[in-house]
Amino acid sequence: MKTGLFCNYENHHQDAHRAIQEQVALVKHAESLGFDEAWITEHHFNEFNLSSSILVLMAHLAGATSKIRLGSAAVLLAFHNPIRVAEDIATLDHLCEGRLIFGIAKGGPFPEQNKHFATPMGESRAKTLEAMVLIHKLLYETEVSFSGKYYHCDRVTIYPKPLQRNIPVYVASGDEQGIDFAARYSFGLMGGPPFSLHRLKNTVARYRSINTSGSEKLMLARFFFVAKTNEEAVSEALPFIRKFSQKMKANAAAVMQNNGNQPHKPFTRDNICFDEDYLIENSIIGDAATCRDKIKRFQDELNIDALALKPSSLQLQKNLESLTRYNQEVRNYV
Repeated sequence: MKTGLFCNYENHHQDAHRAIQEQVALVKHAESLGFDEAWITEHHFNEFNLSSSILVLMAHLAGATSKIRLGSAAVLLAFHNPIRVAEDIATLDHLCEGRLIFGIAKGGPFPEQNKHFATPMGESRAKTLEAMVLIHKLLYETEVSFSGKYYHCDRVTIYPKPLQRNIPVYVASGDEQGIDFAARYSFGLMGGPPFSLHRLKNTVARYRSINTSGSEKLMLARFFFVAKTNEEAVSEALPFIRKFSQKMKANAAAVMQNNGNQPHKPFTRDNICFDEDYLIENSIIGDAATCRDKIKRFQDELNIDALALKPSSLQLQKNLESLTRYNQEVRNYV
């Protein structure tokens, strides 16, 4: 199992420059500890998560690091021109010396994103999957012509081509259409911090029913903090978890209220849940023994390829210390 860092660029102290620099410091520290991957999120119109320019942030990390692989978790393809994305990620693959991992998603419960990018929520998934088909052709083929419902091009060739022969692709989805798409292309899967074990098991089972080659990979992201005692770990992580819970519950309520006649899976403990106690229980938060046990459970149930840890203290130094403790007391035992 590979170990990664999940990077949200949180603005805990209402200081954007500090938030960006602290996230870079965490990635550099993770690389110094031998972590395998750093996964960068994309959020918009959010004063707390400052990762709107995901590929710019990743380009900066490409220059600030030398070994750790850099993954997008994820590029929200429905909000971007796919030709532009193909050009950017091919260039980025060169900038990071072939360390790029390309994760995609349709976007979570953030109605403002769909509103301001003029993409109805009911169209986000279809646009995302169609865009990925076009991007995949543009990356590795020449004179690409494409005619879809949302995107069209005529004899387009992008330059440069990627450094890697095949950039790894991951899809964040628990929807049947998204899972089937990932399985058909042998793309990997991503599971975010609020995704329930029940949902993830169903996702993996469906994938394997379509793709039996064993080529599937699952990146699981989880909130994280390891301390000397469970009480200390929970106490340190709780302010972050509480703030996340409150914000996401408000977003989820807005989605359900404004969704009209479009079907939407409920936000429950069998699907995606934002309750504080649920998030604590399903995170990697506790003393070393507790964190080992939680990771082992996820490994046993899901056969994880990569675990991406989201440090959950509001203080940089505490997060640096927690990552170091994980490396010393947890990583080699799981």
